Amino acid sequence: MTHTARTLRLTITVYGDPAPQGSKKYAGHRRNAASGRISAVLVEQSKKVKPWRARVHDAALTAIRDHPNWQPLDGPLAADMVFTVRTKPTSKPVWWPRGVPWSKHFDWRPASSPDLSKLLRSTEDALTTARAWKDDARVVEYGQLAKHYAATPGPDVLDEPGAVIRLYTLGDPR
Repeated sequence: MTHTARTLRLTITVYGDPAPQGSKKYAGHRRNAASGRISAVLVEQSKKVKPWRARVHDAALTAIRDHPNWQPLDGPLAADMVFTVRTKPTSKPVWWPRGVPWSKHFDWRPASSPDLSKLLRSTEDALTTARAWKDDARVVEYGQLAKHYAATPGPDVLDEPGAVIRLYTLGDPR
């Protein structure tokens, strides 16, 4: 479902290695001091998540400063997010078929790692803590959601790792 009126409210450009959020590892048990219940402690597997979320948070705050009297976006929202990841590897992986040229076959392939949906998750959470929007649950539509290698020709693809994020309100802009 596409809404008729999309009004651009905020454009954020973030530089740094995008990091996925979502895979957790078990780190033991902990007793809740208030309830006395014992629960498992799960921690983020990727050590890159915190730095990425901090970069998104800071870039969002910088973009928000350009908007006097900013209030976190609310109501139905749309977003575009284009992630730029490091360039393709220069050496072929061990599993690559013998006799198949690496450079000719790899150029057409989309960036494979990290997982796009997990990049989205870490970025959405950082935008919530930066108060770019009230909550990521307000997003009802993604226009452009993509992941590319650095310096690949295309709209919003950066020359280095990072992301271009556009946030829109939907419906009547009045």
